[in-house]
This record gives sequence, structure tokens and C-alpha cells, in this order.
Amino acid sequence: MPSPKPKATRHPLKNTRAFQQALVRWFENEGKNYPWRDTADPWAILVSEIMLQQTQIATVLGKGHYLRFMALYPTPRDMAEATEQEILKVWEGLGYYRRARNLHAAARAITRDHQGNFPRKFEQIRALPGIGQYTAGAVASFAYNDPQPIVDANVARVFSRLFDFQERIDTTAGTKQLWQWAEQLLPDKSPRDYNSALMELGQTFCSNKSPDCTNCPVKSFCHCADPTPLPLKKAATQVTRVDEFAVFATDSHGRILLQQQQEGKRRAGMWSLPRRDHEHTLDLALSLKTTYAITRYHVTLRVYTSHADQTEAQDLEEWHSLDSIGSLPMPSPDRRALESLLA
Repeated sequence: MPSPKPKATRHPLKNTRAFQQALVRWFENEGKNYPWRDTADPWAILVSEIMLQQTQIATVLGKGHYLRFMALYPTPRDMAEATEQEILKVWEGLGYYRRARNLHAAARAITRDHQGNFPRKFEQIRALPGIGQYTAGAVASFAYNDPQPIVDANVARVFSRLFDFQERIDTTAGTKQLWQWAEQLLPDKSPRDYNSALMELGQTFCSNKSPDCTNCPVKSFCHCADPTPLPLKKAATQVTRVDEFAVFATDSHGRILLQQQQEGKRRAGMWSLPRRDHEHTLDLALSLKTTYAITRYHVTLRVYTSHADQTEAQDLEEWHSLDSIGSLPMPSPDRRALESLLA
């Protein structure tokens, strides 16, 4: 039987300095070390923030995505001079490719409008393409130690539990309240450490599924009786099951037919196995069946082997040699399927 949650003895807003000190003291002693915490380079910090949107730290670091990206594009100008296809290829495996395009647009804006120098003021950072209030505040506080409030999913969860917030956080009023608390609790001195500590608290002791209230460094400030139902949100969207049918088509030269996603699509610019209507695959041999998840969809992908005389290239489809495929940006499900088929 789990230990009962410790009762609050202080209020964060009435003991703000004590709350800040308890949080930062814990972080200074036990905070994790990440590459983006070892630098004050705003570009490196922006890259990390964009990568960490909807992607776990273990994926960003464990598979080398962040370090590889920074080695190729150490400055905004380096990225601005790269093509979208090159960037999508480097981003491959992280998913949510719109983030890479937004980062590319920001790099071009910095190069064009700021002579390649990362802007210093919060308003200038916020004005970059694809940069929202949270990201601008995170870069300003982590790079420049600028006192800017931040609210991401981790911070929202911490505040909901600290203040026993019994309203939905995904409403206009709920969001406004979270940002108000963020401003009220933000210290003028060392906001970099405080904001880092606040986020890490949400990743560790105040995690979503298994909060450790007994050992939490700010447990005496937390006013909820039970953290597990918080924060309150709209009911999760039901998972939708989708079937996709693709062809693995080769010609007499050993080339493979690939389809480029058109503008406006989630994977715009990336290359994948050509998708077909189910009836167009009825006479073909099933070679691979696999599944993958993307946002609220659970996709079953079936790939059928075909040949050039059975498959006519359609719009946005081209034949590619095996040597060239490795340099093309490709969604992870298609890359894995193609590697399996070629093996």
C-alpha cells in the first residue's frame, strides 16, 4: 500500500522565496546534465527545445539526434544554407517533421533579419517563425538568464497539483491561470536554474503516472490530496485504426519506385513507398505487414511486391537507384519497411 501523500504546511504564493529556494537547491544537487544545459548558446538551446516537443529525452539523446544535428548545423546560418531535403533527412526518426521546417524557417529569418546573430530580446525571439510563448521564454531564460515564465506540459502538471487546480488546463481560463502562477512564482535572480528545476520536477517526482510525493523536494507546498487525477483535461481522443496499402515496385534496372509527399501534408517533401487503393493490390503478393502509431492513429501498413510492368508511376512518384535511397528523407515506418524488404 503506497504511503499517504504528505500534507501541505506552506503555500507557494505566501512563501514564494522558500518555494524557489527549495526547488533550486534540489536541482543544484540532483539536476540531470544534458548538452543543452552545458551551454548558453541560444541556437543550441532552441534546437533542443524544438526536438523535445513531443519527443522524449531518451530518443533525442540516446539515438544521437541532437548531437548529430548540432554537428551539421552549429549555427543558424549553417542550417539556413541547407536544403529542406537535407534537413528532413537529418531529422529522420524524430517524427513531427513540421518542427524541422519551422526550425529551418527560423534559421533563415535569423540569417536574413539579424545577420545570422541570434536575437537577444524576448519579443524578437517570439517573432521568429514557428516559435510560441513557451519556446521563446525557455530560450530567453536558459540562454540569457532572462526572467521569463514558462509553461509546458511538465510545468502545467506541477502547478495543477501544487495549487490543487480542479479546472481543466486546456481551456482559455485554465491556460491563463497557469501562466499567471508561472509569473508570480518566477524569481528575478537565476531564472535559468529555477525554470530548469521546475521542468525537471515534472519529469521526475511529479511525473504523470507515478508521482513520488514522499520524496518530492517541494512536498510541503503541494496542496492536492491526490495527484494522480491532475491535471484535468478534455477526455483523450479515441484511437482511430487505419489501413494503408503500399507497393514495393522494382524495374529491370533494380530501381525502386518512391512517392514524394506533397506540400501541405504532414510529411511534405519526404519519400515513401507509393500508397495505393486496396483494390489495386488485390492481384499482388503481400510481402510485409507492419504497424505503427502516429498521433491518434494506429496504422496497419501492408506492402505488396510489384514490378514495373505492373505498376505505373503516378504524380510525385519517381524511380530511384538503391545507391540514392540512403540519402533521401523517409518516414521511419517506410524506412524500416524498405530495409526489411531489401534484406
